[in-house]
Amino acid sequence: MRYIALEEAFFIPELAERQPTAKYQQLVKRMRPEWAQRCQLRLPDFGDHRLAEMDDAGIDIQVLSLTSPGLQIDIGAEQARDNARFANEYLAKVIGEHPDRFRGFAALPMQDPAAAAAELERAVTQDGFCGALVNDCITGPGGRYLDAPEYDVVWSAVESLGVPLYLHPGSPPADQWQVIEGRPELYGATWSWAAEVGGHALRILFGGVFDRHPGATLILGHMGEFLPFQRSRLDSRFASTSLSETSTLRRAPSAYLGTNIVFTNSGVFSPAAMLGAVLEVGADALMFSIDYPYESSYDAVRGFEQTTLPAADREKIAHGNAERLLRI
Repeated sequence: MRYIALEEAFFIPELAERQPTAKYQQLVKRMRPEWAQRCQLRLPDFGDHRLAEMDDAGIDIQVLSLTSPGLQIDIGAEQARDNARFANEYLAKVIGEHPDRFRGFAALPMQDPAAAAAELERAVTQDGFCGALVNDCITGPGGRYLDAPEYDVVWSAVESLGVPLYLHPGSPPADQWQVIEGRPELYGATWSWAAEVGGHALRILFGGVFDRHPGATLILGHMGEFLPFQRSRLDSRFASTSLSETSTLRRAPSAYLGTNIVFTNSGVFSPAAMLGAVLEVGADALMFSIDYPYESSYDAVRGFEQTTLPAADREKIAHGNAERLLRI
């Protein structure tokens, strides 16, 4: 089986000197020491550790993206523009050294929407990137979500270039939720990130972004941040409110899931969850991912190979959909 993995992180040590690092260090401190050491060793590595695990687990291609928080932290627009070009040129060189094993998602300076659209076009047309990955919303002064009118220029670029935008969890959180106060177990990948990013994606959906840009594609990881399993409820509860009478949506909410919004299984390797997602949104809307180095490539492959899906669906999810959507 050929495997293409879409949500695979990297870090550039030199970037730490160009932007605030305290909030990333807060995330690292939450990890067990041995796990933090594993990630810190593998994130900047593109040779021995990464390729060895890919070869041993049977991963043909990793699509690389700058690890969270990426550029979505408290830095000004000018610095974000410089850091985006720095990060993307760095990644382009890495891909050039291993063109058969790596592809890339661009980091975008979302603090400046017009510059983000321009950098996406440059990274795709000049460096051959597959799209872009954004770590949730912009924090700090001027913070906003991607349904804001300012980002229509970015969605226009996504649509015209025919590449996807991957919406990934961010750190620190965009909102402070009382429900997780005093319960640090709920913060992060265990629960809050999925709820935050799933909510962000629904803002984009209900904000009419995909009606204005019907050819745009958004990718959600972690088996869709809960959304594939809420499709019927989204429709029934929306239809039951008066908001449905004033909404400008052209389709039922569920109709955007599996079409404009597609999914990867990064970090969720349950065969039962995969089967449920296929039954809800279809095999054409799902793609294999790992979340390396935060998750194990071996666990990802083992979980996928335990699914009871038909062979044709397995081929689509393992590599075919990524080849089509990312033009690999």
